[in-house]
Amino acid sequence: MKQTLIFLVLSLSLAAGQEQKHPTDLRGVLLEQLQTVHNQKDWFVPISVVVDGVTAEQANWTDGKGNHSVGQLIYHMLYWNRRALAQFKGEKPEKFSGNNEETFNNFDAKQWAATVKELDQVMTDFEKAVQSADEATLKKYASLVDHVGAHTAYHLGEVVYVRREQGSWDPEKGVK
Repeated sequence: MKQTLIFLVLSLSLAAGQEQKHPTDLRGVLLEQLQTVHNQKDWFVPISVVVDGVTAEQANWTDGKGNHSVGQLIYHMLYWNRRALAQFKGEKPEKFSGNNEETFNNFDAKQWAATVKELDQVMTDFEKAVQSADEATLKKYASLVDHVGAHTAYHLGEVVYVRREQGSWDPEKGVK
C-alpha cells in the first residue's frame, strides 16, 4: 500500500512537471490555431466534435427566436474559411454580395453531409497551405489566419449552445 502511494505521488509529480509543448514559431502557432478549431481538442471542442452525429434534421433546427441553426453556423464558417483560404493562397475569393446574412441563410439541410465534408476539407487544405507557405506569406497573412481561428472558435461555441438548447449535445464531448 505504502509503495503504491509513493508510486502514485511520484507519477503525478512527474506528470505535472511535463507541460504540453506549444509551438513558438509563427508557422507552428498558426497551425496549432487551425488544428484546434478543426479536429484537435484543446481549450474548446473543434469542428469535428461539434458536428459529430448531427443529423440533417438537427442541423436545420432553430429555436424559433431568430437564432441560427447548427447548419447555418457551419455553412457560415465554411463560407468565410473558404474565402480566407483562397486569399491566403493568392486566389480570387468568390464574389461576396456584402450581405453577411446570405452566408448563413444559403444553408440547405439536404446538403448537410456535403457541407460538413467541405468544411473539413477547407480546414485540411488551410493547414496544408500554412505548412507549405514561405515565411513572407506567413507574415503577410498571419492576422488573417488568426482571425479565422477566432471567428471559427466563436461560432463553435454557438453551435454547442444551439445543440444544448435542442437537447442533442452530449456533455461528455467536452462542454458540460
